[in-house]
Amino acid sequence: MTTPSSSNDRIVPLSSKFAFGIGQYAEGLKNTAFSLFILFYYNQVLGLSGTLAGAALFIALLFDAVTDPLAGSLSDNFKSKLGRRHPFMYLSAVPLALAFVGLFSPPESMGQFGLFAWLTIFAILTRGAMTLYHVPHLALGAELTENFHERTKVVAFRQFFGTFGNASAVVIGLGYFFADSQGGRLGIENYTPYAITLAILMVITIWYSAYGTQKEIPHLSVPPEKPPMSIGKRLVQEAKDAFTNRSFRWLFFGVLIVFVMSGVNNALDLYMFQYFWELTGVQMLWAQVALMVGLMCGVFLTTTLHRYTDKKFGVILGTGSWAVVQVIPVVLRLTGYFPENGDPLLVNILVTLKFLQGILLQQSLVSFGSMMADVTDEHEYQSGIRQEGIFFGAIAFSAKATSGFGSFIGGLGLDIIKWPTGPSIKTAADIPPETLVNLGLLYGPIVAAFAIVSLWCFSHYHLTKERHSEILQVLRKRRATTSSTPD
Repeated sequence: MTTPSSSNDRIVPLSSKFAFGIGQYAEGLKNTAFSLFILFYYNQVLGLSGTLAGAALFIALLFDAVTDPLAGSLSDNFKSKLGRRHPFMYLSAVPLALAFVGLFSPPESMGQFGLFAWLTIFAILTRGAMTLYHVPHLALGAELTENFHERTKVVAFRQFFGTFGNASAVVIGLGYFFADSQGGRLGIENYTPYAITLAILMVITIWYSAYGTQKEIPHLSVPPEKPPMSIGKRLVQEAKDAFTNRSFRWLFFGVLIVFVMSGVNNALDLYMFQYFWELTGVQMLWAQVALMVGLMCGVFLTTTLHRYTDKKFGVILGTGSWAVVQVIPVVLRLTGYFPENGDPLLVNILVTLKFLQGILLQQSLVSFGSMMADVTDEHEYQSGIRQEGIFFGAIAFSAKATSGFGSFIGGLGLDIIKWPTGPSIKTAADIPPETLVNLGLLYGPIVAAFAIVSLWCFSHYHLTKERHSEILQVLRKRRATTSSTPD
């Protein structure tokens, strides 16, 4: 294993980058199922109050606030023949699959409180199991190399396969299980088979990722020697140390807002497609696939963009552009400058905008992941300790805010605008016109306006390529000095 005295400024083998990247596929499946289908399923199909459905997912997120950094701390300090990350990756797969299937399989006739309790419990179990896999997996990516540009490539592989997982969840869902020919999004009997299919794919790709990256264990860091301390005290101390890092603070809060904005819109996507734009199942599929294809194409643009600009530019470009593209179609529709529902041009424009939005948003996502890996070096420079797990636990928490905070705000917003629920609400004709207008305002301008706060946070990040190079030089000298000091 890599010792504190050695440099890990290396090119990662393609097979390892592939295996690491495909590990994000499972998280992509789960995230899309959460963000696109969960609120719609429990609220529109099962009839659970939007506020209660959102509150259940928010409660699960509160558990994540503890379990994400806890998983990071545990894997940072774990010792085994398989290193400190891989045991968690292997052991979490089956519990994740079982909890995920349970999430989409509530018993019949449970009532409001029963559905709320079921959603809360299985959301917590699903996200907790994902945490035990995903946080060590993310931390593993930061350990593979210290090379400034190679890190972007590693993150690009992760983002590509994560997006492929997103796309797979959409295609399997809207393209088959929730297709109009199968009863559509309102067919209650379609959700459990959908969950089983995704659960099987999660287990396969998680185990493949763990097995395919085992050969990298000798290049990874060993757990640092620390004085005995209870898990609780250690967790509090490590989290406190992480938030003393200025670069981390601004990145964390900036991207948290991005994920929450994205989460609100993801939670409301099916409502917009079904009622605001009145798309068919096939048209919904095209719109969602266009976004995913844009995200995958955006991965290749990011690695090129970073050769000519810094990572901070990528984060700002992606965030600002995403918000602008989100607002345009809604504002144009509400002001009378957009094609009417049913016009083929409408679908073409929406698909094109979704594709463009995906390309631009990916600039922010890849840049952020690569920047966070650089922050772990800065933290070691400042504190003398490497803590990838804690930092990437924060990333995992931010990503989960997509379906936690996002679904909570989306569900609360639906109740505020008095959105009617139940499978009998099939078309826009069943919705009051002013309610449809309010849905568009919530989905577009209101949520996207928070991008201004996110951009302000990112503007305070100042860890450049040149500064990172200086930090690595100091770390190598420090490690060399430490290794040459007699015991």
